Amino acid sequence: MDPNTLIFGVLGVALGILASWIFTVRYRAKVRAEASRIIEIAHKEASVDRKQQLAEADLDIRKQRQDLEQDIERLKSGLYEREHALEAQESSLKRAGADLESLKASLSKRETTFEAESDVMNAAASEYRQKLEDLSKLDTAELRDQLEEELRRECELELQDLRKELLSASEQEVQREAKQIILTTMQRIASKPDASNSASTVELPNDEMKGRIIGKEGRNIKAFEALTGVTLMIDELPGSVLISCFDPVRREAARVALEILVKDGRIHPTSIEESIQSGQKEIENLVYQYGESAVQTLNLTGIPDDILSLLGKLKYRYSFNQNTLEHSIECAYICSMLASELGLDPNLAKRAGLLHDIGKAVEHEYEGSHATMGAKMIRDYGENEAVANAVEAHHKEVDPTSLYAPLLMIADSVSATRPGARVESLDAYVKRLERLESIARDIDGVTEVYAIQAGREIRVMVEPDKVEELDAQRIARKIRNRIEEELQYPSTIKVTVIREQRFTETAT
Repeated sequence: MDPNTLIFGVLGVALGILASWIFTVRYRAKVRAEASRIIEIAHKEASVDRKQQLAEADLDIRKQRQDLEQDIERLKSGLYEREHALEAQESSLKRAGADLESLKASLSKRETTFEAESDVMNAAASEYRQKLEDLSKLDTAELRDQLEEELRRECELELQDLRKELLSASEQEVQREAKQIILTTMQRIASKPDASNSASTVELPNDEMKGRIIGKEGRNIKAFEALTGVTLMIDELPGSVLISCFDPVRREAARVALEILVKDGRIHPTSIEESIQSGQKEIENLVYQYGESAVQTLNLTGIPDDILSLLGKLKYRYSFNQNTLEHSIECAYICSMLASELGLDPNLAKRAGLLHDIGKAVEHEYEGSHATMGAKMIRDYGENEAVANAVEAHHKEVDPTSLYAPLLMIADSVSATRPGARVESLDAYVKRLERLESIARDIDGVTEVYAIQAGREIRVMVEPDKVEELDAQRIARKIRNRIEEELQYPSTIKVTVIREQRFTETAT
């Protein structure tokens, strides 16, 4: 064989082996790269699944927490109802005891009166016998005059007793009638309580929208917050934005504006300003419609457009989870029913009930409490003086000049304190009662303090040796002022200061 041919054959085999080895190395590298890519994709998919599972777990936890909170609210409502039932039973037992003591005193008095009357009758019988003996000596005119005088004396005591019984029966009848009127009114007005929201949420179509809302270096979110006066919380809830603001009307306008932006998809300072203007205009129309709807529901007329807009703003305001506009409408119905029962004008009473919290919708135009502001404002619009005085006096800041003010006080109290109207957390409720009692205990001369009727009344015992009558009155006024300054509470709180001395002797 030719040596060159052999060399070329060996070189060919070597080159084939080398090419096969190079191909194998490259194929292995390609396989390793493909495997790394598949592993990386698997890791990414696992990370996405993990995030999705975490989000679902977070939503499930929030739902379970919400369910637990609802169960707690239901338990609290049951406790409140049981407390009211126990208080009613206690009051009933006290009234029964008082009635029993009154009956004992009445029986004792009647026994004494019977003995006195027996003595009088015996004396009268003796006197009559003596007079019968002298009848033969009297003529007809003298006999008639004496009989009239005797009859007059006999009837005077009976007339006095009859007068007392009639007056007592009339007073009891009036009290029963008043209770019946209020109970009937409360049964006819049984609206459901509203749940308040301290924040609003806007759903987002995807996570990319969050970045658009934030904008480059946060310019979009800063512009939105500066123009609306709200705070946007982007990462609080998955798939949504939380809007927080102390002013519910401003918060609602911001919610509408943000929904417009999300729907349009183009978010920049110019579109933000346009959407905010659209949202504010839409809210202005809505609040007017809410006010107009409330007036139409009550069949009232002659209420200016500015007042209607202010009434509509009450739709977004809450007091201890009770919607202020619904509370005003409820008060209007109660006032109207009570006025009809008492022979007053139901329309005037209805206007007073609807407008009594209008001052809560006024921001800076007037100074003073919401009752004073509301009265001044409706006077400026020419409202009836009886209605204005009822609005101004419904928290006893001024003296009432008509019966419409007491009617409004009753209606406001019934609407605010009925079961379920104003829900308060258990911790806040306990802390408020503790704070209420501590305010009274800080005053010199106070020995014991009891908060009763779910915190709507406080009874204070003072030392009679250290506290005089006038001092007790000053203590009551001082406690009232401190409660008004330091506490936030629904409806009213009655302060009763008790100063008494007890003397006990034991006979052996």
